[in-house]
Amino acid sequence: MVNAHDLLWGMTPAHAPADAPTWVLEALGAGHPVVVRRAIAALGHVAVGVRGRLREQRFAAEMPLAAVQRRVAPEALRDVVSLRDVPALQALAQLRSVLVHEAWGVSGSAGFELATGIEALHAQSDLDLILRTPKRLERSDAEDLLASLDTAVCPVDLQLQTPFGAVALREWAGGSGRVLLKTISGAHLVDDPWQAVA
Repeated sequence: MVNAHDLLWGMTPAHAPADAPTWVLEALGAGHPVVVRRAIAALGHVAVGVRGRLREQRFAAEMPLAAVQRRVAPEALRDVVSLRDVPALQALAQLRSVLVHEAWGVSGSAGFELATGIEALHAQSDLDLILRTPKRLERSDAEDLLASLDTAVCPVDLQLQTPFGAVALREWAGGSGRVLLKTISGAHLVDDPWQAVA
């Protein structure tokens, strides 16, 4: 079972589509992991994204599930310590005590760097986090959590992972009636991210 934001090892240049740019083949050839994304994939495959060295280098692809050799979930990265002195990792160290009782994990560039040791963060990088919320997180609790995250030394982007998709904590804590829920079939404006999209 794989989930969005999981890192997967085992995809090779042979699995890349014919139109994949050279940097994709180089990343896969170097053994870099790919990240699971929310999209519908062919039977026996999982939708993934390949990361390049540059921020704009992101490539959507599919990976055969049979090729997966290793999987690392965001939760497995929350206690990984890095000696690199960048704001996103400082923020992570700062927030561990705030998030200690929650089912949370590290995603995005910070997750990639902690899992691989490959430098993906820079001084302006945000810290991307996920929080598993199988049950509804009340908006007042979302506001309190956001207030804690906003004390960090860099911007923190936390996504709430509901049974039906993902919603940004900042959006759910805000005052708008409808919020954007990211699902495998695309993004939908919904009143309640903990309800199935009709």
